[in-house]
Amino acid sequence: MSTNVSIAELRGALESARQERDRALQARDFKRSAAAGAVLLKAERALAAAEHEPHAVPVAFPLPWDAGAPLPHLLQNDNRALLVFILSDAEDTNHLGVVEFQRCICTKMGTPNDEVFHGHPLSGKGLELYCALEVKNSRWISELEAVNAVHRSYRAERWRDLKHYIFGFHDCTFECVAEGFSVDRRVATIRDVLTEFAGKFAE
Repeated sequence: MSTNVSIAELRGALESARQERDRALQARDFKRSAAAGAVLLKAERALAAAEHEPHAVPVAFPLPWDAGAPLPHLLQNDNRALLVFILSDAEDTNHLGVVEFQRCICTKMGTPNDEVFHGHPLSGKGLELYCALEVKNSRWISELEAVNAVHRSYRAERWRDLKHYIFGFHDCTFECVAEGFSVDRRVATIRDVLTEFAGKFAE
C-alpha cells in the first residue's frame, strides 16, 4: 500500500469518526457520543502521526484531577517546575496531586480554559481535557531549540530527550517542556506543599 493511499484511508477514517460523533451528539446519546469521541481522538492521532504533524497523546498518569475546581498552582525555578492540584477522588481539598518536572526549560500557564479549549492550536490533533498529554512532533520544542542553536555550546543531542506536556484544567491550561516528571499524592494544604518545595528549590 502506498503512503498516499494509507493517508487517504486515515483521512476517511477520521471523517467517518467525526460523522459518528456528530450523529451521537444530535441524538443526545451520551454513552454513544463518549465512545465515538474516543474513536475520533484515535483517528486524529493516527492521521497526524502519519503526516508528521504535531499531535497530543495521553501519557501514563495515575492521579486524575478535579474537573470542577482543581486550583492548579505552579512553582518554578530555572530548571525545575512543580505543579500542584486537587484530585478528583479527594475527600477534601487537602488531597493533592504533586507533579515535579525535571530539567524543565520552559512553561506557560493560563488561557485557554475548558470553555475555549477547542481554540487551542492542537484541537483536532488528539487534544483532550482533564488528562496528561504529550505533544509529539512539537513545534514549541523546535522553536525553543532554534533559539538556543545560536549558542556556541549548543548540542543537538541535549534536545532529543525533551518532551512537551499539556495539562488541561477547568480554568486554565498548563504546558511545559521538560525531560520527564515524577508524581506524588499528598494529604496537605497547597500552601504547605508550595512552602516545602520552595525551600528545596532554593537549596
